[in-house]
Amino acid sequence: MSLRNTLRAFPTLLRVGFAEALAYRAELLIWVLSTTMPFIMMALWTAVAREAPVGPYTQEGFVSYFLGTFVVRQLTGAWAAWQINFEVRQGTLAMRLLRPMSPLWGYAAENLGAVPMRIMVAVPVAVFSVLVVGEQAVPREWWGWPLLLVALLGGWLITFLANVCIGTMSLFMESSNHVMDVWLVLFFVLSGYMFPVDVLPGWMRTVVDWLPFRYQIGLPVEVMTGDRTWQETLLLVGRQWIWVLLLGMLAVTLWRRGLRRFAAYGG
Repeated sequence: MSLRNTLRAFPTLLRVGFAEALAYRAELLIWVLSTTMPFIMMALWTAVAREAPVGPYTQEGFVSYFLGTFVVRQLTGAWAAWQINFEVRQGTLAMRLLRPMSPLWGYAAENLGAVPMRIMVAVPVAVFSVLVVGEQAVPREWWGWPLLLVALLGGWLITFLANVCIGTMSLFMESSNHVMDVWLVLFFVLSGYMFPVDVLPGWMRTVVDWLPFRYQIGLPVEVMTGDRTWQETLLLVGRQWIWVLLLGMLAVTLWRRGLRRFAAYGG
């Protein structure tokens, strides 16, 4: 199927993905409850900042940051790596390959189809954040809003494409779930999910700036809470989209080469 026809069919795939999210809403709720780590870290870091600010963060700053982290986590989550692993091992990937479009579009639609339900969880938290900390919870300049949307889309794409890359490795090995475990550990430590990148020593921030993890969570949260000038924000968003491009090329290359090794047997 041509790219034009695939894009025309994509809204239908999104509707199917949304219907699946509704059908499996209990699992989705469990997944949401498993992402409450920012609330725990908020309690910890606000206690640490009770006597004096930690780096640029006061107690209010940490509240704004970690409530934003919870919201961004809901909007940029993806689970394609586990889907691909399961379908490769079960052989059900063969059913997707019979469709007249790349299975990668199907994975993207199923992951995006759950976003409306996750927005229903994220919006009350965002509103609560505005009520508690005021304008610090949202962009204070007009340019912050469009850049926030770009940063959120870039964060989701990095998460999804990394999932595809790691999930596709299951076509080369027995299972890539352990690779995903390693990725998640690095994600928790380096993405800004458990603490803001700004509290790290200078040399570590430099390293983190060149890795993809902070562009999944930390950057969208920083744009949301307005911690950067527009020049700094543009530079970081540019780096984020370089990672989107690199991971996109890697995902397509791994997928095409991996499919040559795929074999499914039915009975």
